[in-house]
Amino acid sequence: MKFQTVTIFGVPFSKMSLNETVEYLTNAIQEKRPHQVITANPIMVMEARKNNEYLDMMKRAELIVPDGAGIVWAANYVGEPVAERVTGFELLHELLKVGEKHRWKVYLLGASPDIIQAAADKLKQQYPLINFAGIRDGYFGPEQDEEIIADIQGKEPDLLLVGRSADRQEPWIDKYKHRLQVPVMMGVGGSYDVISGKLKRAPQWFIRMRLEWFYRLLQEPWRYKRMMVLPKFALSVIRHKDKVTRS
Repeated sequence: MKFQTVTIFGVPFSKMSLNETVEYLTNAIQEKRPHQVITANPIMVMEARKNNEYLDMMKRAELIVPDGAGIVWAANYVGEPVAERVTGFELLHELLKVGEKHRWKVYLLGASPDIIQAAADKLKQQYPLINFAGIRDGYFGPEQDEEIIADIQGKEPDLLLVGRSADRQEPWIDKYKHRLQVPVMMGVGGSYDVISGKLKRAPQWFIRMRLEWFYRLLQEPWRYKRMMVLPKFALSVIRHKDKVTRS
């Protein structure tokens, strides 16, 4: 199944809706075709603009979905609209809903030991037919990579969800995906914090107003430096409108 994309500063974003994305990834799992899924936002695009290695890594991903509201806006602004915003949090849950029907095996990797265990407990209650084959925190260094790779290979999950910082999770998946051979490998960022109850997800009206980033900032003020990238992204799109979609 092929899908249309829009390229924003060299990063190819899927134009598929959430439902289409779930269908696409369900087929990938059924056919055992390894896919790296990146749920990308403007901060990641801006990092790719200044870091060629990061851009190359993103281009190698089999699927990039428009997680950030700023990406949806930019696609509309340049006349190449996506179907809708596809957040990693929603995609995670929609995949697990489908996974219950097929009794998928899922490996949870990331966050601190207490957060990942709390998130796993919540997910087990919510999706009792899922086989959570592996649960491992994200506090590890390169010297432990081989141990973790071997554990994932041994568990043979259908879905690998990695919750680390964006500068770690995507490059880590990219580095090892050909050895892991998991049908769907997806970075889920701070989703484990929300699932565990450590953080609250933004109310719907914040999401509708595209202010989810602001709600996150209220809960984690230390993120303000990262959030300063958002207006820079918008200005870059406006200033370079004719060049935004060029690879």
